[in-house]
Amino acid sequence: MLSLAAQHTSEPKTMSAKPQPQSAAKALTITPPRRALVGRVVPPGSKSITNRALLLAALSKGTSRLTGALKSLDTKLMAAALREMGVTVDEPDATTFVVTSSGRLEKPDMPLYLGNAGTATRFLAAAVATIDGAVVIDGDEHMRKRPILPLLKSLADVGVSATSETGCPPAVIYGTGRLKSGRVVIDAGLSSQYVSAMLMVAPHGDGPIEIALSDPEIDAIGYVDLTLAAMRAFGASVAPIGPGQWRIEPASYRATDFVIEPDASAATYLWAAEILTGGAIDLGVKADAFTQPDANARAVMEQFPRMPAVIDGSQMQDAVPTLAVLAAFNETAVRFTGIANLRVKECDRISAVATELSRIRPGLGSEDGDDLIVAADPALAGQRLPARIETYSDHRIAMSFALAGLMIDGITILDPDCVGKTYPEYWEALASLGVELSAE
Repeated sequence: MLSLAAQHTSEPKTMSAKPQPQSAAKALTITPPRRALVGRVVPPGSKSITNRALLLAALSKGTSRLTGALKSLDTKLMAAALREMGVTVDEPDATTFVVTSSGRLEKPDMPLYLGNAGTATRFLAAAVATIDGAVVIDGDEHMRKRPILPLLKSLADVGVSATSETGCPPAVIYGTGRLKSGRVVIDAGLSSQYVSAMLMVAPHGDGPIEIALSDPEIDAIGYVDLTLAAMRAFGASVAPIGPGQWRIEPASYRATDFVIEPDASAATYLWAAEILTGGAIDLGVKADAFTQPDANARAVMEQFPRMPAVIDGSQMQDAVPTLAVLAAFNETAVRFTGIANLRVKECDRISAVATELSRIRPGLGSEDGDDLIVAADPALAGQRLPARIETYSDHRIAMSFALAGLMIDGITILDPDCVGKTYPEYWEALASLGVELSAE
């Protein structure tokens, strides 16, 4: 057993009921529009910011109103978990959460089930350390393959023990009600979410807490910046003290009204659809208005069909599947580097993208170590190349490969409802632009 402390006899055993999404279609076949896609589609709210804001509101005394929020499987799982810990989360409309809290989380009666929501799982694994008692954090079969041990080790640095048999969920966090002050060094090589989780819970220390990255040059550092901005909006006192180091003063978060910007990762699919078809899609927000890292993908896309031979995806990881499908129609081959962390996302996205590209045409995608290589071929556009795309229960595989169906006849997306994780209206958005979808 991978353990961070002596075994505790009070470990909860019973797992809570797991919500099962209802599937409307087993597969969707996309008919290439063979015309420019023109119209207006406003992306949903940012999943990354919504789940940060939900947690910070739950840790704030009073009522916070979160507008522009995403309502998807990931955020619904976060909201449900907060309700189990005594927080009132109301949903007056399709894009608003109203969160009322005492500023403290209560011990849930049952383990917290968080599906395959990485943000919710990692953020709450740290947050429940503020509860006096043992709490189980668990997820689905995919989440149980996603590492959490570096975060659990960081909790030990602030006096909170935790156990995990595999280094992945389920994990048991033995909260003490408050964190010890001191210095926490985090190995964020696998996920920046470990850093964000510790940062957000750090104001609950009995004194100042310093958080430092074991390697300041981590992938997706932009998501840490999102966390810091959200923390400050809710009243946290956090200051940089060096490269990849921050000092957080003990304080109580303040309830606030918080506006969530549209999701940049969702925007990448619409940008790519516009570029591939020569269209004009109004997203209601300019690319340079986004603060999320995946918005960096827009500058790369604008170079299509002469995208760079090497693209560093480290600071726009969730956009890599989108860029890879776009690269299939580029004039020259593209190598994606800095993406090793994609192997521990909802699925092994490097392998998945390479496999599914090669399902369209053998050799179109390949792996070289942790790099992804796309053997571009503009002549793919307009061909009929029937392919049933496996999505691995991964929303980003489904949404990115739908783009191939805009240009190639015969592309079928399996398990299309997996997009509900972050963009439930994705297929409706494509249909609103005139894309024909045939359900099985």
